[in-house]
Amino acid sequence: MLLQTSLQNPNVSLSSSLSYSRSSFPWRNPSYTLLRHSVNYRRFSVSCSISQVHSYGTLDYERRPMVKWNAIYKRISLMENPELGSGTVLNQWEKEGRQLSKWELCRVIKELRKFKRFERALEVYYWMNNRGERFRLSSSDAAIQLDLIAKVHGISAAENFFLSLSDSSKDKRIYGALLNAYVRARMKEKAESLLDKMRIKGHATHSLPYNVMMTLYMNLKEYEKVELMVSEILEKNIKLDVYSYNIWLSCCGSQGSAEKMEEVFEQLKSDKTINPNWTTFSTMATMYIKMGNFEKAEECLRKVESRISGRDRIPYHYLLSLYGSVGNKEEIYRVWNIYKSVFPSVPNLGYLAIISALLRIGDIEGAEKIYEEWLPVRSSYDPRIANLFMVYHIKKGNLEKALSFVDHIVEVGGKPNSATWEALAEGHTGEKRISRALFYWKEAFAAEGSKNWRPKPANVCCFLDLCEQEGDLESKEVLVGLLRKSGYLKDELYASLVGLSPEAINDNGIASEDGFNRDDIFENKDDESEMVLNQLQGSA
Repeated sequence: MLLQTSLQNPNVSLSSSLSYSRSSFPWRNPSYTLLRHSVNYRRFSVSCSISQVHSYGTLDYERRPMVKWNAIYKRISLMENPELGSGTVLNQWEKEGRQLSKWELCRVIKELRKFKRFERALEVYYWMNNRGERFRLSSSDAAIQLDLIAKVHGISAAENFFLSLSDSSKDKRIYGALLNAYVRARMKEKAESLLDKMRIKGHATHSLPYNVMMTLYMNLKEYEKVELMVSEILEKNIKLDVYSYNIWLSCCGSQGSAEKMEEVFEQLKSDKTINPNWTTFSTMATMYIKMGNFEKAEECLRKVESRISGRDRIPYHYLLSLYGSVGNKEEIYRVWNIYKSVFPSVPNLGYLAIISALLRIGDIEGAEKIYEEWLPVRSSYDPRIANLFMVYHIKKGNLEKALSFVDHIVEVGGKPNSATWEALAEGHTGEKRISRALFYWKEAFAAEGSKNWRPKPANVCCFLDLCEQEGDLESKEVLVGLLRKSGYLKDELYASLVGLSPEAINDNGIASEDGFNRDDIFENKDDESEMVLNQLQGSA
């Protein structure tokens, strides 16, 4: 039996630090004149609905009837006053005479995690923790709590939670969750030290912790350490899984070796217990694109399409994005039409993928048309879609159009996010307006949800470099202070930015010259660092 954690739910204010109104947009420079965009934004009304549920690698809860859990999830996700917390909804539900089961609550948590409502999900666990006589929590539950605590309250809080558990309860799930948190924060030394402990305790006898560490080394571009991890796995006769091979393939491709990547693929094919999945071929397609071999990339994309099964939407998002990187407009529209024919409704992520692909190839008219399609059917206003247009216009040197999109987001009932403000900071940095750029950086760090945002290293580096060139060390220190206060300087990548030129930074490893980062459009991308929780949860 796990010890109940003494960690209390901190009072985290969710109220926005900004106040918006239609008549007053504080981010606007008074000298600007609003230019009307060709899209008729104002004829669409705001609507809201819950996206369809699909499995994404954890327990197969969908086999059970989804009646009560779905109603509870909707109540929590659509709370008018989120500051009241999930516990208020659960208390009201039981006051209405309907008792909750652990299965229903875990299903709600799964859905909240899926849509990145991490604080709401953690509040459900707090509610269960306070009712220990009713709910027996497993080590899998503790692992998920640790993961949520790290995302909501930071690594230190996650470490305190870990220490509050009895040694006998700390199994591979708990250690794996903490390792996952270290890797997500790019704390290499702590991750390596924890993996050593896992080896000693016998918790590193499977591929998952090695996959997570390989992901960290890939993010840090320490490819030789990925190779060392693979060698250790093989020496210990630990079976490589398809994720191990996918990371290995990516490692070879990232070093520009198509030959080595193809050798690894042949080794994968020779393992009769593993079938290459669609992510295998999307990984290879990505690498071929980086090497400029579009013919082989498109061959891999056809294999991606042939391996789509069930009701999985995510492969279509990758196909759209990668055909955008290849520059194949015909295939982008073909895949889009197939996608719409397969699914009765398309989520925001689908529109994000198609618009990103069209903007990447310069089809602004097509992107605007799709945007018009999306506005009346959207589940909610997703500012990331507007951000795509903003980045496009900034790259084209039209900062005024980017600013008009910020006005538009607010006018249709949306709320700019941290990436919105970062884009404007990028635009003003490009025009050497340090004070305006710094204003938007401050907005980015203060925006609601900023805990789930990572500033692009290239943008940070460009601003710091501009401050150096102009001798504005005060503004530089302000941004460094924001990075420090938010904990980013604990990340080796951000800590190393001072002194690096913008050309030395490659956003998350997959930045492209047009300024779009393919990973930005995937909430449920095949992030190997999430596998510990997703796979080990199923073995609870």
